Amino acid sequence: MNQSTPQGSTPRAYRYLDIVTVVFTLVLALSNIASSAKLIDWGISLGGVPLAFDAGTLFFPVAYIFGDILTEVYGYKISRRVIWIGFLGLLFTALMFFLIQKLPGEATWLNSVGQSAYDKILGGVSSGGIILASFLGYLGGSFSNAVIMALLKHATQGKWLWVRTIGSTLVGELVDTAVFVAVASLTKVFPWELFLTLTLTNYLFKVGVEVLMTPATYWVTNRLKKAENLDTYSDLSDLTPLAF
Repeated sequence: MNQSTPQGSTPRAYRYLDIVTVVFTLVLALSNIASSAKLIDWGISLGGVPLAFDAGTLFFPVAYIFGDILTEVYGYKISRRVIWIGFLGLLFTALMFFLIQKLPGEATWLNSVGQSAYDKILGGVSSGGIILASFLGYLGGSFSNAVIMALLKHATQGKWLWVRTIGSTLVGELVDTAVFVAVASLTKVFPWELFLTLTLTNYLFKVGVEVLMTPATYWVTNRLKKAENLDTYSDLSDLTPLAF
């Protein structure tokens, strides 16, 4: 394996990049739907702050784990492309749920379920507030995570993967969670009185999942590096998010 593969200009085929991209995008779409569908209460408090989180939190840490793997194995340039593909997946999901919401309902369904039930549960997937919050939080958090992963790989000379995965998550998840909950609260998707609860709980849960999944991240990363014969050190002069 080439342990110092630069991000060069020569294209090459990857065996598993398409699979990682599909899983990454699917998890993002599912997390967005779940975030709109339900708030979950742990039934406990931390320092007087009740611990509750939107259901999308169950999915979203997986996206960050795959984001770490993408940057670690394939490098920031490819990770950036996948992040934008994920964004397009979120946009497509929102547009489709908006179309479904606006199409006329069948009479029996309207009587048994009702348009209001759809609007309350799945309408949020395509409403301005949740979409804006999701998009801004996702882009800010994902790019923060990827940039820090790339920087730390050079700083640690490829050693101590756990430092990179956990360190990038501490920043990336903070940006994502704070932006998402703040924008969702500003647009009245969530009540402001839940801002601290949702921010704290989401952040602690996401970071906790990243820490617990570190052995799995090591296993998948090492398998991918061997399968792809690749271990990319990103070009630190090209860390802009504004490219595809």
